[in-house]
Amino acid sequence: MSLFSSGKYTTLKLETNGHKKREIPQGLWLKCKKCCMTVYKKQLDENLNVCPHCSFHCPLNAEDRITMLTDDGSFTEMDSALISVDPLNFTDSQPYKERLEASKKKTGLNEAIRCGIATLDGRKYGLGVMDFRFMGASMGSVVGEKIARLVEAAIKQKCPVVIVSASGGARMQEGILSLMQMPKTCGALQRLSVAGLAFISILTNPTYGGVTASFATVGDLILAEPGAMIGFAGPRVIQETTNTKLPEGFQTAEFLLEKGLIDRVIDRKNLRHELSLCLEYFSG
Repeated sequence: MSLFSSGKYTTLKLETNGHKKREIPQGLWLKCKKCCMTVYKKQLDENLNVCPHCSFHCPLNAEDRITMLTDDGSFTEMDSALISVDPLNFTDSQPYKERLEASKKKTGLNEAIRCGIATLDGRKYGLGVMDFRFMGASMGSVVGEKIARLVEAAIKQKCPVVIVSASGGARMQEGILSLMQMPKTCGALQRLSVAGLAFISILTNPTYGGVTASFATVGDLILAEPGAMIGFAGPRVIQETTNTKLPEGFQTAEFLLEKGLIDRVIDRKNLRHELSLCLEYFSG
């Protein structure tokens, strides 16, 4: 029985020769939200935030999107100092003012869209890029105002406009003021059309609500990234409201391309080149 006595045995410790256990830095590896495969972040960045395993298009922030779609150093930002106010003194689970400050601190942006004049392969155009990190890129008074000012600047400089949308819809903390940005942006784009200048709308995942119901779907040319979810209300809300089973792929970019809402679905790696071709065509 002495064989089973713990007193005769000692615990062995493996020697590490003085080397400490290596720790993997946080954020070095990421998991794809679609295929759940682990992806090296550097590899994902080099692939324009597109999963190398399943080609899922991960979100891009405004800065990376601007870099991708413009010539180096050509983007001149407009109205970056415009900030939202709280006209209704609105509070839900958190005061609106606190939500704004938290988004500013998180993103380093003053609002959910960046606008300016840029060039792509030497061709001048107005560019607006929404950043979903800022309150879901909801459209409040400042977002609508910045889009209207961008369009007016493009009319003066006689160049087309491109807006990259990614939004949850209107910013309801501003009530009717947010909804009035829908006709405001569409009115500005109508003036652009009267001036004989083109508007190219690029829809990314997700684009919903008042943004879809206004400027995002009135483009002379409407492009979208693969798999982007686009609609007014979400599929779950529609299914529960209508009590019907929705078709497969409902509200995806590919589904809407088949139904005629979208003109072309373009992979992110090809978007810069094809946008350049579109600008060349419209400038002609």
